Amino acid sequence: MVTTESRQPLLTVNRNGLYCDAGRFYIDPQRAVARAIITHGHSDHARPGSKAYLSSPSCAPILRERLGKTAPIQTVEFGETVVMNGVSVSLHPAGHILGSAQIRVEYRGEVWVVTGDYKTEADSTCEAFEQVMCDTLVTECTFGLPIYRWPDPSVVTDDINQWWRTNRDRGVTSVLLGYSLGKAQRLIAGLDPSIGPIYCHPAVERMNNLYREQGRLDAETIDLENAAVPSRWSDGIVVTPNVPADSPAFSRLGPTSVAFASGWMAIRSRRRQRGSDRGFVVSDHVDWPSLIEVIKGSGCSRVLATHGYTRQLCRWLNENGTSAAPLEENAERDSKIVTIDEEASA
Repeated sequence: MVTTESRQPLLTVNRNGLYCDAGRFYIDPQRAVARAIITHGHSDHARPGSKAYLSSPSCAPILRERLGKTAPIQTVEFGETVVMNGVSVSLHPAGHILGSAQIRVEYRGEVWVVTGDYKTEADSTCEAFEQVMCDTLVTECTFGLPIYRWPDPSVVTDDINQWWRTNRDRGVTSVLLGYSLGKAQRLIAGLDPSIGPIYCHPAVERMNNLYREQGRLDAETIDLENAAVPSRWSDGIVVTPNVPADSPAFSRLGPTSVAFASGWMAIRSRRRQRGSDRGFVVSDHVDWPSLIEVIKGSGCSRVLATHGYTRQLCRWLNENGTSAAPLEENAERDSKIVTIDEEASA
């Protein structure tokens, strides 16, 4: 580990996103660039149009589904190193969703780690989080407040199944809301198929198939749009990212009970805002205790916080002996947009 105070930052933020000038690449760029390293397949991290992508092997099928079958994607196994213009880069499991990666960047003895989105809880649908040592840690803090502390996942899973079972016995169809990539598959993996059939929104079912192909989802599911009409819809559960009001498939479900699965459900006011009947605390991001544990475990001398309660987290870290600042303060002053052609010619 080295002292980073007097050096030009290894990673900086410009209008394209998080950039490594020495290596001439971006991490999760916000616009099309020449070289993009992708932490995971969610649309706010993986955007179309770049000339070259680097991801983990299990992330690549998700990227092709979302960016197009011909997207120029190179893969590297977790833990293996690739060298870009003298900068060593390796990917390490982030535990967020299938194929999600932390990006380790090393140059002239200095090590940075970009976590991307991550969680440390066990999850059979994706690779387990790996702690990576570094000098500077760029961490998300979506739930970076002490009030966010996740309950035991097994207890939440039992609660979801009991809610479904109760609804079935009442003749009410259970509708469980969760993001189509990652969250939905984690929820499905915990459902008890002995209660009834599992129906999925087409967007969820497309991702289910990608997970099955990689051996990460065993549960049998049915595409809701193509499902034969059962004698009782209420026997089943519907997993969907939303409830489209104009969907014929949803209009035929009869009486429904809608539940939302999210870390935001830890706050009662958020449950009321969502307008759902139930809220289950299920998050694919770290809670406060795990966030602090990862920061301490990294051995870093500095933290740059992004995506969430950045100032609150940084204030707490600085007061407790760890140098920290919001990542945006690491932005290049008067930075310009680096176009694909400019970057490719460098």
